[in-house]
Amino acid sequence: MTDDTVAVTEARVLEGPNLYFPRPAAKLVLRLPGYLSAPADDVAAVASAVGVRARRVGEPGSELRQRVMVRLAERALRLIATAAGTSRLAVRSRVGEHPDEVVVAFPLRTRERAAGMASALTQVLAGLLAARGEGLEQIVQPAGDALRQADAGETLRPARPKIPVVAVTGTNGKTTTTRLIAHLAMSAGRRTGWSSTDGVLVDGVELEHGDYSGPAGARTVLEADGVDFAVLETARGGMLFKGLGTAYNDVSVVTNVSADHLGQNGIHTLDHLAEVKAIITRVTRPSGWVVLNGDDPRVWAMRAGASAPVWCFSLDPASPALRDALTAHGRGITVLDGTIVVLKPGETPSRLIDVVDVPMTLAGLSRHNMANALAGAAAGLGAGLPAEAVIEGLRTFAPDAQHNAGRMNTYTLSLAGGGEVTVILDMAHNEGGLEALLEVASGLRQPGASVILGLGTGGDRTDDILRNLGELAGRDADRVHIQHKEKYLRERTMTDLEAKLVEGLARVGVTPVSSSPTELEGLQALIADAHDGDVLALMTHQSWSQLHQWLLDQGAQPDDAKALRHKVIGARGEHEAQDRITALWQIEDPYDRIAAGEALLADYPTDARVLYEHAGTFDSAGEEEAALTAYDRALATGLREPHRRRALIQKASTLRHLGRLEESLAILDELRAAWPDNEAVAVFRSLTLHDLGRDADALGDLSRWLVAHSTDVDVERYRRSLTRFTGEIGS
Repeated sequence: MTDDTVAVTEARVLEGPNLYFPRPAAKLVLRLPGYLSAPADDVAAVASAVGVRARRVGEPGSELRQRVMVRLAERALRLIATAAGTSRLAVRSRVGEHPDEVVVAFPLRTRERAAGMASALTQVLAGLLAARGEGLEQIVQPAGDALRQADAGETLRPARPKIPVVAVTGTNGKTTTTRLIAHLAMSAGRRTGWSSTDGVLVDGVELEHGDYSGPAGARTVLEADGVDFAVLETARGGMLFKGLGTAYNDVSVVTNVSADHLGQNGIHTLDHLAEVKAIITRVTRPSGWVVLNGDDPRVWAMRAGASAPVWCFSLDPASPALRDALTAHGRGITVLDGTIVVLKPGETPSRLIDVVDVPMTLAGLSRHNMANALAGAAAGLGAGLPAEAVIEGLRTFAPDAQHNAGRMNTYTLSLAGGGEVTVILDMAHNEGGLEALLEVASGLRQPGASVILGLGTGGDRTDDILRNLGELAGRDADRVHIQHKEKYLRERTMTDLEAKLVEGLARVGVTPVSSSPTELEGLQALIADAHDGDVLALMTHQSWSQLHQWLLDQGAQPDDAKALRHKVIGARGEHEAQDRITALWQIEDPYDRIAAGEALLADYPTDARVLYEHAGTFDSAGEEEAALTAYDRALATGLREPHRRRALIQKASTLRHLGRLEESLAILDELRAAWPDNEAVAVFRSLTLHDLGRDADALGDLSRWLVAHSTDVDVERYRRSLTRFTGEIGS
């Protein structure tokens, strides 16, 4: 199907609803170098012959010429269809990737008609240009006759399911949302099949492994024995290359649209990407629901072309999108006073469940998973699942290996040198995913600890996206290690991919700590760099199962909802018993305070923070020996900063009161080395030096510290002199 002037480089059969039509179609990609470079008079003659009205056809190679070529290809396609016996043919056309490229699409009933039309179109366009538009009928009619007489081939029949079908798409969160909706359906007792980028499963049993986010996944789910509820993850690749696997869906969900895979398959902008994602919203049954993210403008704009009522989900209860949805007799779902609520026009918000009781939100920490929970709940309710089942499903769907493998899975790992770290494995693969991963990591980081990131992604991202990932990592993580994914290099080299990430890191003045050729070696490098309380966040793709098993082999414990809640509260510098701790120090009588501390300790017998507060009750009552024993117990239990530092200061003060001055000074010397800017350490140390009879040292050290750290304007004026004077004390 080639000619020096015309060539069809792609004749693709789209077996289901697609970017161009809500039914099977053919997509033809034509290269028309002859038309792009031909003299204007020749192109004008062809345009006149086929009935394209064009005052100007543009100079060779111009953008105007490209637009005329699009119209010529569309008109030629219609003429051929008429000659073949089709009186009316819908055609969509646009400019292509290259200056001489045109894309045309038309509805298709039989498979072989795509190749036949490609051959006919090549023949007609080449013949018309060669004849400068003369002999139109003699050129078109033979092509139409050949097309009519050719074997039509297989009739295209996209699946028309008899069971509820939920289709899910978006840039980030679609796999998690798919899994969640399937879990909600199973909680309702439905035999549920679902397909995703990880495979095809029925009631949690894997039938096929691999990427089944296209039509093949849909077919496998719908053909599975006994399935009465289907959830289909729908990725852009399948929609572009094959079309949808079903003729319609009952509920469609679009999670978000952000930069990912741009520059591939004709998709260069977010608006183009949004157009692809919107395909599922245009084939939703009118009796169903289109669930859209009201916080994403491109997603919310899809309501204009939606074929069913809109159900808006938004994290902002005051969102204009929610108001728009209700005004249009749709529905909404949001978070109000910490509770997930459903909104209906003219009705009081209907409560579902508190966010803190939804494990996938990580006690409300993970905003992106809160949005996924809202989308999943709306889809479940929209598909007819009982509210009780949706609530139970939200309560029991956990971010763990069983329910959501590879998505924000967290573990607690003990370090060889003492202490614990949190490890997060997540398939963050683009800017939105990395942003979400770092948000969660920061929310789990204990006070004084660090976020250490394992940075890496596939090679099929643009250079700009790779640089942006590096910049984002360098800005929001405390330290960055690069780890590669050889299976996903996609024609890049490790050196090239790493160079782009490093360029992004350099924008914010960051240098990676290390580079590892595999994800496992990357995880091991993170652990080697970690200290107690740190969060190690790894962007994992190909090796999740290997990393998961390796962590378990090292004694790591997957975090359950209780452990996550404990970490989130601790990261805020708070404690689960914070109200009782606060009340403890409001008790005036020291011995009543000790009694309250004992009661608190009885409920948290091994909690380092409670042990520390308990020690303080003895200290404040003057019970120095009891306080000393209690401080040692708290420190030995793994007390973290800032309370560890404070416990050591208080222990040093207690030792001073007991006359054990050298021991007190040794602790304060270590604290001064570790925390040279700490005012409390400086003062307590000077008191111990005074008790040791070293008044000159006490005065000199405290004075020098004050001069070095004071922001007073007068001290600043005399800082040079004061530095010299205080340096002479005790000399």
